[in-house]
Amino acid sequence: MIAVANGGGALSRREFLKASGAAAGVLVIGAAIPRIALAQQRGGAEAAIGKTLDASEVDGFFAVHADGSVTLFSGKVDLGTGLRIAIPQMAAEELGIDVARIRIIEGDTGLTPDQGATAGSTGIMRGGVQIRQAAATAREALIGIAAQRLGRPAAELEAVNGEVRPRAGGAGLGFGELIGDKRFGLKLDAKAPLRDPSAYTMVGKPIKRPDVPAKVTGRHVYMQDFSVPGMLHGRVIRPSSVGAKLVSVDEASIRGIGNARVVRINDFVGVVADDEWDAIRAARALKATWTKEEGLVGDAGVRDWMRRGPFEADETLMKRGDARAALAAGKPLKASYYWPVQSHASMGPSCAVVDLRDGKAMVWSASQATHRLRGIVARLMQLPAEAVRVVYLDGAGCYGMNGHDDAAADAALLSRATGRPVRVQWMREDEHAWDPKGPPQLLDLEGTLTPDGRIGAWKTEMFLPRATASLPNVPLLGPAAAGIAQPMGISTGLISQNGNPPYAAPNVEVMVHWLKDAPLRPSNIRAPGKVANCFAVESFTDELAAAAGRDPVEFRLQGLGDARGIEVLKRTVALLGWQPRPSPAPTANGKGVAVGRGMAYMHYKNNETYVAVAMEVEVDRGSGAIRVKRLACAHDCGLVINADAVRAQIEGNLLQTLSRTLHEETKFDRSAVSSRDWSSYPILKFPEVPEMLIDVVDRPKEPPLGAGEAAATPVPAALANAVFDACGVRLRTAPFTRERVKAAMVAMATENKRKA
Repeated sequence: MIAVANGGGALSRREFLKASGAAAGVLVIGAAIPRIALAQQRGGAEAAIGKTLDASEVDGFFAVHADGSVTLFSGKVDLGTGLRIAIPQMAAEELGIDVARIRIIEGDTGLTPDQGATAGSTGIMRGGVQIRQAAATAREALIGIAAQRLGRPAAELEAVNGEVRPRAGGAGLGFGELIGDKRFGLKLDAKAPLRDPSAYTMVGKPIKRPDVPAKVTGRHVYMQDFSVPGMLHGRVIRPSSVGAKLVSVDEASIRGIGNARVVRINDFVGVVADDEWDAIRAARALKATWTKEEGLVGDAGVRDWMRRGPFEADETLMKRGDARAALAAGKPLKASYYWPVQSHASMGPSCAVVDLRDGKAMVWSASQATHRLRGIVARLMQLPAEAVRVVYLDGAGCYGMNGHDDAAADAALLSRATGRPVRVQWMREDEHAWDPKGPPQLLDLEGTLTPDGRIGAWKTEMFLPRATASLPNVPLLGPAAAGIAQPMGISTGLISQNGNPPYAAPNVEVMVHWLKDAPLRPSNIRAPGKVANCFAVESFTDELAAAAGRDPVEFRLQGLGDARGIEVLKRTVALLGWQPRPSPAPTANGKGVAVGRGMAYMHYKNNETYVAVAMEVEVDRGSGAIRVKRLACAHDCGLVINADAVRAQIEGNLLQTLSRTLHEETKFDRSAVSSRDWSSYPILKFPEVPEMLIDVVDRPKEPPLGAGEAAATPVPAALANAVFDACGVRLRTAPFTRERVKAAMVAMATENKRKA
């Protein structure tokens, strides 16, 4: 609503626009949305400064207050995945208190234990499970205290609704009475009994997320909204080519733009100003001269570069039987699959605020690893770790390290140089051009069939940038330009996982050629490596099924021995109404729209979530355009904490990866990234969103697994297989642009004519 001066009433936005269009006289009075001054002041948490941060202590995770309410301190953060409600649900269930009486503080390194980065689908599976065990330990302690005060055996008492009371009935004692504002002084007890899932009252329920109302009404404070008193606005000027050196800066070129001034540290150059628009204008106007570098391979040369190396090492990941001998003895099917460099493409450019003064640093960041960032800032600024505090605030979604940590490093450098708090807000071109990228992947596959139509031999050969080493071009941009040593690199994730077929085969070999470097600065991106690996493995499985003349689902089921995997596969195709039949082997000839179906399966990391995806697609033979009509997914992540949150995660996985498969590829030449906006780096649009059919399998007696990544992995293969079913072409290079689809159909038609 908009307050106006013509009587103090309120107009809707529509009414306001109508009034403005009619030249009505109105005075708009801007009222600032109330903002928290410091994230740690929420719920009186400032009083908890100095609490233990030991993840082995109950007090590291919980504070029970005199009024019976509970503050939960979580090292894992909610990146939009729903942890903000799911983890309190787990804690509330074990404590025996209503979830509404729990408030959660996330990712504040001054208040929360270090539970590792919120990555790899570990938020619930590790972070939540750890907090659940702390809650169970706390519950047993509360029952023990109550047993002494009530003079009754602990076995006769239970913790329910925020109090400990006799199981047989009668008055009890509230949690606040038992321990309010005192410390437990206990280590986590791995043997503290968990509640029976059959008696759950909160876990498994679709309790609403507490942050949604403020987000949909524009009142939620994101990192990009945050400010502190006396703050400067900063912008960093990047070179026109990767690896360029700064030759000169003309500081006079921004004279007269407010009080903007230049900060230069070796090749790091930025501007600061009291007003953000002045900082933006100064960054655009500043005359800086750089060397011209042409050390990149260019996006068109990545595939050849990956085959050439240089290589760091070869590694055999799996070896069963003798795949090479079996392949040599038969007539193997061969195929190569390529996944391109991709951006995180966060909708909101990265942002951070840093106040570095008097030998201390306060950092506000949307980093998914605030405790790791604390150590990085401490080393970069040559401060003791205890002098640095990082407070998490929601930012634009990343699902892997985007520019959040870079923005924090930029702000730290500018704050140290100016002696004032500095807010650095990247621009769109910064985010697309300079965020660390998901690395490319190239996979060569070979396979043979047995006489009865099963997989006889399988070989996967991967070409991948080194996954866990500190690559030369991984360090943060600002410190690298400033000439500050960075002993800690950023991992691209476990990108070599799931390169093996999940189906029975007597002869299997999976190996990887580790490349020493990467085409652009790499980092982890959602489901690191597994999206591309599943694309190759499940596409090739379909190729073998077609060669055997078998229905793709039946072909998989005959080789799948895991009951949970079989169930998600069957549930998925049931959603789509899949009727068994061999692929019809259509041709690329003809006009009009072809319709097809395809599916793919994944046991994530070979030991976590089970997921399958199937879809119906239309392919326009004339333009090469692909339209996904229906998309089905069955998902088994064990115990479901919050069904709505899991479903939302599945939907997000499916749509984001559909976007990555259809549209996304970072383009770059010998000098720099050229896809710097939404036009040159397109993503999925609302009209392209298909009907989604989702089946969440709940297994209350199984451990909870992750929902943040697994559903992403089968999407590209399911889509590629559906396109083959529709028009007979195999898509082995992502993204599946119109041009690539049309070129593949033309190539197939040409090949068919040659054979005829």
